[in-house]
Amino acid sequence: MALGKSDIVRRCFDAYRRKDRGTLEALFTEGFRFTSPYDDRIDKAAYFARCWPGNERIEKNTLERICEDGDAAFVTYKCRTKDGEEFRNTEFFTFDGERIASVDVYFGAAYRNGAFVKKQ
Repeated sequence: MALGKSDIVRRCFDAYRRKDRGTLEALFTEGFRFTSPYDDRIDKAAYFARCWPGNERIEKNTLERICEDGDAAFVTYKCRTKDGEEFRNTEFFTFDGERIASVDVYFGAAYRNGAFVKKQ
């Protein structure tokens, strides 16, 4: 039985929670691309070199919503860091079959102890 896009996203976020790079690598296509305000369509190797180490500072991530549209999905989640910062992001996933082909991340607001923190 084929996995739905929401199932694939949940596997991705579960791999982050477990700090399981191997599962995440298997979920990404070989041609995977990642875009953020700091990264312009970087490839899979660059993603794991530049972005994956940042996962160590995350204490908890919580999926809030997944909106599927064909071979794409918008995902909103909230993270809490080990030092108490919280932030909410939205990511746009595209898929090639049951694998993630690209992720574009859009950074949201930050919070500390439940209060909004204005970015400088």
